[in-house]
Amino acid sequence: MMYSIVDIETTGGDKITEISILVFDGEKVVDEFTSLVNPECTIPYYITTLTGINDRMVANAPKFYEIAKKVLEITENTIFVAHSVNFDYNIIQKEFKALGANFQRKKLCTVRLSRKIIPGLASYSLGKLCSSLHIPISNRHRAKGDADATVILFKMLLEKGEDIINSSLKPKSREATLPPLLPKKVIESLPEKEGVYYFRNKENEVIYVGKANNIKQRVLSHIYDKSKKEINMCLETANITFTETGSELLALLHESSEIKKRYPKYNRAQRRTGESIALFSYQDRRGIIHIATNKIKLVQQPIAKFYNASEARTFIEKLCKEFELCPKYCHLQSNVSSCFHYQIKECKGVCREEEAIDSYNSRVKKALQSVQFATESFIINEKGRHQNETAYVLVVNGIYKGFGYIDKQHENTSLADYSENLIMQKDNKDANRILKWYLKNNSDRMIPLGKEMIKENFNFNVLADMLF
Repeated sequence: MMYSIVDIETTGGDKITEISILVFDGEKVVDEFTSLVNPECTIPYYITTLTGINDRMVANAPKFYEIAKKVLEITENTIFVAHSVNFDYNIIQKEFKALGANFQRKKLCTVRLSRKIIPGLASYSLGKLCSSLHIPISNRHRAKGDADATVILFKMLLEKGEDIINSSLKPKSREATLPPLLPKKVIESLPEKEGVYYFRNKENEVIYVGKANNIKQRVLSHIYDKSKKEINMCLETANITFTETGSELLALLHESSEIKKRYPKYNRAQRRTGESIALFSYQDRRGIIHIATNKIKLVQQPIAKFYNASEARTFIEKLCKEFELCPKYCHLQSNVSSCFHYQIKECKGVCREEEAIDSYNSRVKKALQSVQFATESFIINEKGRHQNETAYVLVVNGIYKGFGYIDKQHENTSLADYSENLIMQKDNKDANRILKWYLKNNSDRMIPLGKEMIKENFNFNVLADMLF
């Protein structure tokens, strides 16, 4: 069996600056190709500091398309071997894809193999491995130097664990594609159920939170994704934990809450916490209903919440346009006797006393109803984590309070039972967006709660003053 031991240096992105391929027959190197590569872009200073490769060195080097044929030929009918193989393999594959060509080789990862064949070491980085195993390494962070060291490491692994290596090459084995720090047993333990999952680095820090209807399937989709973000995230992942939720709705709500709580490195959406602006309405002396905003702590019952004034203004502008409201009374135009929109026929003239106040107010009420829940206090019933359990979501006075689980066998569930089992959550714009989306198609799962019923039945020792 022949192996191509590969190492590349890059710009820090997905462009190659140097490549070294050593063809190894299990005993010795029988062929070699090493070359600088012109990445056709500037090499960042920090990369030059690490590798010593600068723009001047690669200025006259061949571009990747000029060496692509050689790379294909020298690796043909060989097993592609690298330290953290997915990194090198995916970048080379991406270079070929940009040329309209396909690059497919069987793969072996010396990080993963080292963990299996030589367990218990403090670190499996190439430098630390070479130090622990007394492997000489020169020209560190240069393609040829690192490839030479990887050849010695791989020969050692072949001698100690040939059976393990052969098992990894079986057609049904996808282990070589798993992140190098992630044990296979972690993937095998993932459930095929709804829930929230956590990608953790070697320090056990959560670097990504996601939700899924099938946790195992969704996690594998991350691992097999070839995008730059997914590759980088998976290379850092050393463990994956999860929480089953029983339903997609609770998974969405729990994911949103966890992202705001943990602020993971690879989550971009929903990371903002602490909305600062609230939308509210009031009626002036003439009886005209105004839509306005203020700091959230100054508004007792917000109609909607926003992270900043700009976001709130954009939202009101859309509301104003959709329902033909007057910008003056939506506080979009100040210090004016009548709004500019009247001149372009987008305001019906309430600001010039040309539209009846009742007529205008009816549209304002419709606009406000469009952003509020149809029933202010309600419970949403959902399936639980197992057949004897019911999951639920609680909203009181238009404010999302949290979710929980109740034994389905318990007859005549009271509101006090719901309150005692409630996992309290913070109300925010993202949670409201999730609930409004869900209720559009699942309104039959909503159970309205009357105010008197809430006051009589809820366990105030549990909820304290959270509800009112």
